[in-house]
Amino acid sequence: MNGDIRVFKFGGASLRDAERVRNVASILKNYFGERLLIVVSAMDKTTNALEKVVAAHASKSGKAYELLAEIKTFHYKMTETLFEDSSEVNNLIHDIFVEAEWVLDEEPHPHYDYMYDQIVGIGELVSSRIMASYLSSIGLTTHWLDARDIIKTDNLYREAWVKWDETVENAKQLAMPHLQPSQFVMTQGFIGSTSENFTTTLGREGSDYTAAIFSYCLDAKDMSIWKDVPGVLTADPRLFDNVTKLDRLSYKEAIEMTYYGASVIHPKTIKPLQNKSIPLYVKSFIHPEGEGTLISSQVEDKYPPMVAVERNQAVLYISTRDFSFVAEHHMSYLFNKIAEYRLQVNMMQNTAISFAICVNNIDDKIHQFSAGIQHNYGVIIDEGLELMTVRHYNQQTVNSLLDGKMVFLEERTPNTIQMVVKDLPVITRKV
Repeated sequence: MNGDIRVFKFGGASLRDAERVRNVASILKNYFGERLLIVVSAMDKTTNALEKVVAAHASKSGKAYELLAEIKTFHYKMTETLFEDSSEVNNLIHDIFVEAEWVLDEEPHPHYDYMYDQIVGIGELVSSRIMASYLSSIGLTTHWLDARDIIKTDNLYREAWVKWDETVENAKQLAMPHLQPSQFVMTQGFIGSTSENFTTTLGREGSDYTAAIFSYCLDAKDMSIWKDVPGVLTADPRLFDNVTKLDRLSYKEAIEMTYYGASVIHPKTIKPLQNKSIPLYVKSFIHPEGEGTLISSQVEDKYPPMVAVERNQAVLYISTRDFSFVAEHHMSYLFNKIAEYRLQVNMMQNTAISFAICVNNIDDKIHQFSAGIQHNYGVIIDEGLELMTVRHYNQQTVNSLLDGKMVFLEERTPNTIQMVVKDLPVITRKV
């Protein structure tokens, strides 16, 4: 192992405005002289804004260029604030925006996900160009690296799978030589490329995963994710009071929590690190002096109740039209259709004549899936639901979470309870 390479990841919240960019630079200044690779996300809500550009282009609403212009203005204002002379960095990010404009100049591509990746992927390219230029301008020399040259994937757009052998070799050949104590290396999260050099994305919020890919390929000493929270918490502080920080967490527990929807780390992040026993730190960019949370193999599995909530859930109740049992051949067909429509299944239950699945309700996929199987199956859909998962639960915690809720599906194991719920309407007495 190389032993001295470190990988840091900064998300969009840490790059929200010029003040936050300067804060990230002040953190990084403490590490200049180390062999450090930095992965950044798109700035603030840029990915959401670019998704609107894609949707506008696909629908031919005539607003795509206008929406892209707003994104360009945001970034140009950022460079004007950060640089005394922003002409050089503006030329660099102009060339990136042109990549998106080339897509908009053509008719909408019939493959929406392909078109999505070619446009949405520019967010990370722009933010990394600005960050690399700013760091160099204040004396922290930084080499900009295009992640698409390193991370090679299949052509499953929006959820691309990494081709690990090629990616490892590329990292050694193209990234390793630039990792020197005299300069940082800056690259992008979220994106990769196919063998034909088309941009792919690794799944929403996939920059954590990118950092883990680089950590694995470079045999990193450790990896750090810098967040706006002090570390991994027992629940989302935006949803619950009295949450506490976990000082240490095992790989296994982190995998379980991210799988069940804990948003502090991307679900795919942990396994590459576990495979090479690379420690992961989750730290605060607001209070960088804090110890954060250490995720590693050297942790005892004893934890308080931990809650993860996934919103925008739907439950599909699927039944055969002839009222026959849902047998093995039905299940095989349905699972193939689930894969075809790329539904993310979070829970499933079956009875003799029905099959229920809880899925993420994204991009109208559930209605497309329902239409695709309606010839042979009846489908009833409940939307507007939440999936609540409690690891290391006790009944007191469960009862408090269910106050004012209706349970649609429930599943328990010795360590975990999952409940698909919806707020109960408040019934008041007539006067």
